[in-house]
Amino acid sequence: MLNMQRVVDEIKNVGLYSLVLQDVERVLKKENPTKEEIGEVLKKHPQILREYMQTTVEYNLSNIHLRDIDIEKLPQSCKEKARKINENLSLLREIEKYTLNFEQSSTLVLIFSVEFFVLFSVQYFIVLLNLKAYQWYIYSFFALSIVVAWLYARKERAKYKKNSALYQKMYEETLEMIKELEKDGCIRKADLYIESSDEHI
Repeated sequence: MLNMQRVVDEIKNVGLYSLVLQDVERVLKKENPTKEEIGEVLKKHPQILREYMQTTVEYNLSNIHLRDIDIEKLPQSCKEKARKINENLSLLREIEKYTLNFEQSSTLVLIFSVEFFVLFSVQYFIVLLNLKAYQWYIYSFFALSIVVAWLYARKERAKYKKNSALYQKMYEETLEMIKELEKDGCIRKADLYIESSDEHI
């Protein structure tokens, strides 16, 4: 569901993708590649395209470059399938964040940040507030927080795995439904493409 023209434009012109552009330049062994050259590199090196997609999701943007189908303009025979496609697109956008590796997710960063704060607080209470008499209670609280963080991380990892599998399955199903709707003459996929993101600065 990527609009490859948009992908190429963003890699060339949007600073968010400067590292992706550097990888393209490294492959081409030249700076400032043309859009055609970037497109060729993406075809031959899918790992660079995956890097683009991962960067997009990390910044809470979407790799689903399709807008919802305007159901009102469709013949009655097309409306039910179009409605289902719109529902799928909405869910795909919602769970797209789970396509990231859990180890690289903001969820794991948040867990580590909270644990660091708890550790800092433990040291603060014991050393600066001179609560050495209660240090075993405080250390026990810290140990408990580690257990809670580990259990939460385990739960979130399972959630990422489940939703990532759901995303892949629904992605393929939705693409197939769009092809069928296009084949029936209800829509043109090219008309659904979102040409650029308003969220890029």
